[in-house]
Amino acid sequence: MTPSGAPAPFLVLDGLAKRFGGHTVLDGVALAVERGEVLALLGPSGSGKTTLLRLLAGFETPDAGRILVAGERLDTLPPARRNVGMVFQHYALFPHLSVGENVGFGLRLPRAEAAARVAAALASVDLEGFERRRVGEISGGQQQRVALARALAPEPRLLLLDEPLSNLDPTLRERTRRELRRALAKVGITTLLVTHEQEEAFHLGDRVAVLGGGRLHQVGTPEELYERPATRFVAGFVGRASALPGTFLGLEGAAARMRIVAGDTEVCWTGEAAEGLAAGQRVELLVRPEALELRPAGGFEALPGRVVERRYAGHGTYYTVALDGGTAEVEALAGPHTAAPGETVHVGLRRGTPLPRIFPLEGAA
Repeated sequence: MTPSGAPAPFLVLDGLAKRFGGHTVLDGVALAVERGEVLALLGPSGSGKTTLLRLLAGFETPDAGRILVAGERLDTLPPARRNVGMVFQHYALFPHLSVGENVGFGLRLPRAEAAARVAAALASVDLEGFERRRVGEISGGQQQRVALARALAPEPRLLLLDEPLSNLDPTLRERTRRELRRALAKVGITTLLVTHEQEEAFHLGDRVAVLGGGRLHQVGTPEELYERPATRFVAGFVGRASALPGTFLGLEGAAARMRIVAGDTEVCWTGEAAEGLAAGQRVELLVRPEALELRPAGGFEALPGRVVERRYAGHGTYYTVALDGGTAEVEALAGPHTAAPGETVHVGLRRGTPLPRIFPLEGAA
């Protein structure tokens, strides 16, 4: 129990750090995962995601920090005693063995008990009756679930997935993602999965932890990360966002005001400010395409510019607009007003969308 009387988190990472040579890969990562929760670790290549997974599995040793599972130290145990299941990026299935033999590989149990474990693991991923099939006779998505069943057969207390869908083509990846989500919900095991794809993290994770440069920037639900990014890195990495430089004017109630200039036009836009900003400070507004709309020339509190690209994306049409004076290029989702490349337009904030975030301007004095 915690001092407040609430149950302690099932998995706790306490100040984890890892260096390779003079390079810091993880820098004081701290987070808590509840029992049965699926946490997606999202970040670009080199952000430390896989290293974090390897620390949990025992393939690497932390230079600082602790790993606790159900209140017990995990980082002091050898890999074989951690009771952690892992699904590797390329599944590591044995093609000369049947599905059942792959799932039961490594189980040191009496034959009847091992067979029961294999059957239960396959049932948990909806592959009942596949025991005698050869790995080469099943689809890539089914192979992914065989690898998952093999990780579940020893009944681990923690499941680790390293880019579990990266080697599937886009169509198969989408279907397998749904199947994997159903399987994880059915099993109810505490899971950490690594991915560099936002859609995958948002679909599979109950919460998402965003890593960048070895630091944990934010942990939250997909909605929290997208609508209320805590750092400039999260705002730019999670989804698309345009950066508009300007000057912070101060707070107006709960909202923040900033001045933006494009050519001869000056506007004051409202956003949600990061902590510690001071009036007169140079800042930038990180705004999503769906929060911007095109307006006819002369639009109120709108920035003038020229359409440089129109892109149809099925679910909507996006416009890239170069603002007057070379201030910035912004991306806006089509609204009532449309335009062709080369046309002069104005860009304004769309009503009813979450407030964009205001951060200190990188590199500003």
